[in-house]
Amino acid sequence: MSMDFASSADLGEKEQMLEVLADGVYALTADGDPNIGAIEGDDFLVCFEALATPVAASKWLARLREHTDKPIRYLVLSHYHAVRVLGASAFNAEQIVAHETTAALIAERGKEDWESEFGRMPRLAAGAETVPGLTWPTVTFADRMTINLGEKRGNLVLQHFGRGHTEGDIVAWLPRQKILFAGDLVEAQAALYTGDAFHREWSTTTLDALEALQAAVLIGGRGAVSHGREAVDGAIEQTRHFIQVMLAEVGAVQQRGGTLKDAFNAVHSALFDQYGHWPIFEHCLPFDVSRVWDELSGIERPVIWTAERDRQIWDQLQG
Repeated sequence: MSMDFASSADLGEKEQMLEVLADGVYALTADGDPNIGAIEGDDFLVCFEALATPVAASKWLARLREHTDKPIRYLVLSHYHAVRVLGASAFNAEQIVAHETTAALIAERGKEDWESEFGRMPRLAAGAETVPGLTWPTVTFADRMTINLGEKRGNLVLQHFGRGHTEGDIVAWLPRQKILFAGDLVEAQAALYTGDAFHREWSTTTLDALEALQAAVLIGGRGAVSHGREAVDGAIEQTRHFIQVMLAEVGAVQQRGGTLKDAFNAVHSALFDQYGHWPIFEHCLPFDVSRVWDELSGIERPVIWTAERDRQIWDQLQG
């Protein structure tokens, strides 16, 4: 029997938890839904990620306002995916910050990604009619951008460590507090979505650079906040292992002349016992394996996902 498409049947409310990670540092996690955060400066706020719609973002902001009424100066977007960025208008931020490649990806494939992701995850798209259009960064950078939070709070460093979950992922790092907002470069007890990824670079040099920060607290793209060095390293290594298994299994199938369906079955079998119970595992895997297959076949940049292509891959691999 075939599965319901992607997360189309996942319509139940998720339990949200707001954590105060340090003075003026907040994270909202939600049982495998996209995580979101905020960092206070002396007289302003930096928000990290925007959720999928202004309706969803407004609910987060209402909870944040129980802790601080500072104006939002910066909204930082870790990458271009619709469920991370299309709620941006609710923030009324003075500046929207992203990597320069993220801005180019929005122009190249933002509309298609919007239609694709809202079709895959209708619950996250509640209030879709309130999205005014694509979210465009107003400030971009190539490697590193530092925001001075004030004398008491230190700096917030935004940095691009290389390609990974997408071509333009950035993280937000608080050196004084040793807190890392990693975006979807790291997931903690949640399956990886890698349909737009660069798996070989992500699983080596990009994750190596994140690990070298020696964070004490890590907020990944999904899953619980990781507290302590052991938990942080565990989240990074789990992410690395998930990718490495996919690369090894798909590569082996290609070497023996197998098909994409053979590769999906091999990856599913190899990962299921350890990761199959985690949020969105079944949802992600067809799109993940398809991208690994392309990458190992020499297709350097990810093929654009459309609602039509989503269904074709799903029917081929999960049908």
